[in-house]
Amino acid sequence: MTEKNQTSEELETETSVHQDEAVTAETVEEDSVEVEEQPALTAEELKDAEIEELKTKLQEEENRRLRVLADLDNARRRAALDKEALQKYRSQEVLTNLVPVLDNFERGLSVKAESDDAKSLLTGMEMVFRSLEEALKSSGLTEIEAAGIEFDPNFHQAVMTDSDDNYPSGSVLEVLQKGYTLKDRVLRPAMVKVNE
Repeated sequence: MTEKNQTSEELETETSVHQDEAVTAETVEEDSVEVEEQPALTAEELKDAEIEELKTKLQEEENRRLRVLADLDNARRRAALDKEALQKYRSQEVLTNLVPVLDNFERGLSVKAESDDAKSLLTGMEMVFRSLEEALKSSGLTEIEAAGIEFDPNFHQAVMTDSDDNYPSGSVLEVLQKGYTLKDRVLRPAMVKVNE
């Protein structure tokens, strides 16, 4: 009986072990099914997340590329404008230095000549003055209009005031020193007397 008891106990143990193994095997199969289903969804979600991340990075790189292209285009445009301005105003320094020479020529030409030698000298000075004026005009130097027009602080510098009923208030009565522009830039404003 002990052997039978042992055998039946062994059988029961073996049966319960087999049942436990079967339950464990089913559980493992269910778990593996669940694991297989979850990775499929997770892999798809990961793939979608990666795609979204790549799209975001691509958009950022595209934006960065467009900004760099815009910066490059602006730099080219600025360089072209600087080059154009340099060409346009390249003679500014020389003309600024020549404006006082024009003033001195005009003062010299305003002197009355008495002798024949002085008259011939004056005629030669007038010819040189006209040649210089033409050369400066061809470089873009122009005289600022002032006499008889309304005072403009952009082009005129008021150094005196006077009262004259023949002119409206705020108009230029007299030009004391001529002013000049180089193309659209003021080299020297005209010094004027303004009517009160």
